[in-house]
Amino acid sequence: MSDSIQLLRQWTLLRLLAARRQGLPLKDLANELGVSQKTILRDLNLLRRLAFPVEETVGERGRKTWRLVSDEGLPNLRFTLEEAAALYLGRQYLEGLAGTMFWSGAQSAFQKIRAAFGEPALRHLQKLATGFYLTTHALVDYEERGSLIDDLMIAIEDRKLTVITYQSLRSTEPVTHYDIHPYALVHHRGALYVIAWSNDHHEIRTFKVDRITSATLHDLQFERPKDFTAADHLAHSFGIFAGDGPSRRVLVRFSGQVTRILEEKRFHPSQRITRDRDGSLLAEYQLSSFEEFTSWLLSFGPLAEVLEPVELRQALVEALSQSLDMYNKQVDSGDLPQQQPVRTRRAK
Repeated sequence: MSDSIQLLRQWTLLRLLAARRQGLPLKDLANELGVSQKTILRDLNLLRRLAFPVEETVGERGRKTWRLVSDEGLPNLRFTLEEAAALYLGRQYLEGLAGTMFWSGAQSAFQKIRAAFGEPALRHLQKLATGFYLTTHALVDYEERGSLIDDLMIAIEDRKLTVITYQSLRSTEPVTHYDIHPYALVHHRGALYVIAWSNDHHEIRTFKVDRITSATLHDLQFERPKDFTAADHLAHSFGIFAGDGPSRRVLVRFSGQVTRILEEKRFHPSQRITRDRDGSLLAEYQLSSFEEFTSWLLSFGPLAEVLEPVELRQALVEALSQSLDMYNKQVDSGDLPQQQPVRTRRAK
């Protein structure tokens, strides 16, 4: 079992103990998490060794329960002023996780930091925050999907067969039901995705959480591939959608006008760039899916030319031809959008 699954289970275990202050017996904890009592006991002992305030208590008639000992949280956890300020100012980076259990926990922590600073210090921090801004235009608000996300995380952790109601972007049906084996949740460009084995498609698929309207967990457990990791699965994708075959070599010539763009940022781990004598750049990639890569290339217009593979070059030619045909039809018919006058304000 991967470390991420164990960590997720242990996080859920702490949440259960925090919610049930009176404590829970080992058997109930094991049933809640769908694993053996031996596994839960191993998790609890590990948490104790890591200084989490959990302990076993003996109540009436010898009933043993596990509980969180203190309401004070983690012992000996102290932040310097600089550390607390950095955490508080960095809260904007969690905006994309709104609605998840990590977001709710972070908000509680930020409230405690606010209370510790006091208003004068907070006003000073807010001034500092105005000098660094993280754009949030493309972030998805998951505040109303917290329960759904919790169910998906439980399904991943407990390896439970899950039936989702899904509205695909290209589907002709209003909704579709899929039987899936959820493997991982991925946060990509402000949105959450589930990577799962689809029994209906007989392959690993990626489902956008925004398009899942319901998730029903079943008691039937599935076997998760021991060697699966989200990082490996997406290693040769250009975003969130991986191909079902091996990676292929892609070669693109970029105009010298975009040299700075290509050299300032590594757009993919496999990116290899060489400069030609005429100032252009040859960029090589190893990709298993071209869908997201094609959209990215189109954003460069005539400043990027695919040299190989041939089918990717043909796909770009077709996409550009369709766009050109659409604009030419508008010109021929005279059905062009009316240009609105630009209004400007004079400086006083």
